[in-house]
Amino acid sequence: MNIQGLKSSFVLVVILLLLGCSSNGQQAKKSGSWEVVISGTVKNPQTGGVISITELTKSGNAWKDTIKLKSNSTFVKKISITEPGYYKLNFYNQQMVDLILYKNNLEVIVDGNDANGFFEVKGSPEIEFIQFAQATLNNVQSSPEAQQLIADFNKAVAANDQKKIGELQTEYQKLVIKASDKVAERIKESPPSLGVINILQNQMIDKDQYMNVYVSTAEKLKKEWPDYSHAKDFIAMVDGMKVTAIGQMAPEISLPDPDGKIIPLSSMRGQYVLVDFWAKWCGPCRKENPNIVRAYNKYKDKGFTVFGVSLDRSKEDWLQGIREDGLTWTHVSDLKFWQSEAAKTYNVTAIPFSILLNPEGVIIAKNLRGAALDEKLEEIFNNQGK
Repeated sequence: MNIQGLKSSFVLVVILLLLGCSSNGQQAKKSGSWEVVISGTVKNPQTGGVISITELTKSGNAWKDTIKLKSNSTFVKKISITEPGYYKLNFYNQQMVDLILYKNNLEVIVDGNDANGFFEVKGSPEIEFIQFAQATLNNVQSSPEAQQLIADFNKAVAANDQKKIGELQTEYQKLVIKASDKVAERIKESPPSLGVINILQNQMIDKDQYMNVYVSTAEKLKKEWPDYSHAKDFIAMVDGMKVTAIGQMAPEISLPDPDGKIIPLSSMRGQYVLVDFWAKWCGPCRKENPNIVRAYNKYKDKGFTVFGVSLDRSKEDWLQGIREDGLTWTHVSDLKFWQSEAAKTYNVTAIPFSILLNPEGVIIAKNLRGAALDEKLEEIFNNQGK
């Protein structure tokens, strides 16, 4: 990921971004369920308006109820739940506040008449964790070190200094890794939580570099939250990630080349292969292509090649992209855009996406960008014969 990509990744809308702390919930008498109390204050109540609370589910809105405001502009709402969940408070269709409900009582203080008005939620360790993770990762780009790297990066882009761009991307990535390590350590120490699930599902720390954290969290959920729907969704996501995890045999890809001939990925065995998912319409892919071209030209006679998988929709665009960027390696595509069979197999949801295979077809690295690809190949080929 380049510096520009890293900057934008931190503005992902993660549910419950700016909320607060403390207080315990109470177990309900009904077996298999418990009661959570939400209390609060509305500073600017709207005459004749409605306050509502809605559960947010994968299939859309589920359970919904209204909340009665007292004459002193406060409210208390008892909710019986059977599993942790995401909820939304709607104040008069003017202000929305997202919540995570589990075992803790919450206190909510809102402006009530402004979509961007003041709000505070107290009593949620899940939200405290999200705050910590967001702040830790966001602080990367605001640090003096990062600001200098970004300034240097912009100069290198203006000068089209590809070598410098790659070096700066690598240095920036080191800062991101340092911050991500802190988040990963907190996750390892945390109990099952929708806060943890939310950060990982949004991939706020890299799913490939921290695969062990994703897997260990899924194993923890299997043991402690086996019947909860959000846990099941996360476990399914991690199971899908394992298909292309480092150390796994790369799944087969058999698609037509520009001449219509079916080319299996397995036919490339015996070489180090970069499987590169890209498209002519993908700006970041086109910016990355010069790095891949340089690496290919440098190492193609030493046992390295590229297997390009295009997500283009038309053959004309596909071939034009190949010509314009000088991509002289093997190319395949079924021209199905995001419905590409290869993209489905590899769980590709964003491009550029690439994996590096050893001569036996085992995945040894993923998403090497800029100088990182050249550094990895240099390491591989300099160590051969030693």
